[in-house]
Amino acid sequence: MSPQQPQPVRDRRAGRSGNKIVNLVAAGGILLGSLLQASLPASAQGEVRSTHGDWQMRCDTPPGASNEQCALIQNVTASDRENVGLSVIILKTADKQARILRVLAPLGVLLPSGLGLRVDSEDIGRAGFVRCLPNGCIAEVILEDELLSKMGSGTNATFIIFQTPEEGIGIPISLNGFSEGFNALP
Repeated sequence: MSPQQPQPVRDRRAGRSGNKIVNLVAAGGILLGSLLQASLPASAQGEVRSTHGDWQMRCDTPPGASNEQCALIQNVTASDRENVGLSVIILKTADKQARILRVLAPLGVLLPSGLGLRVDSEDIGRAGFVRCLPNGCIAEVILEDELLSKMGSGTNATFIIFQTPEEGIGIPISLNGFSEGFNALP
């Protein structure tokens, strides 16, 4: 029996111009256990198959799955707070019907504020957190063509987490190699 397909939900708190970041209510755990172990050594996140600029393609067979799943991953830490880091994961669903941007943020984030995203100087919007695990909280969005294009042509993305309603912490990631890596995903 295959898991139900996740249904997208629009985030009403998206940016001023109605920018679209789509919350994805996760129905399965594609790579959840194996690729979201940000606090463990890199070897616990699947086997590195290739490196594309600042991104790594890692592959693993999730428990109970018959096929290997690959994802594009970048782990980053805030430059001024070494205990605040993110794991950014890009993957295609096993049925190749959706592309997902999954971010693992540290515990202690203010969940109602969601996760903000800015690509270069453009505010993209916010995504809600869908669940918390012992090693962090997960926000997921469907990677629509418009966002994929912006990330592919951009140089930096900044993910913004909130510890209080007034305090947003911007964590920049490099988009160097993003397009090449995404195109290499099986």
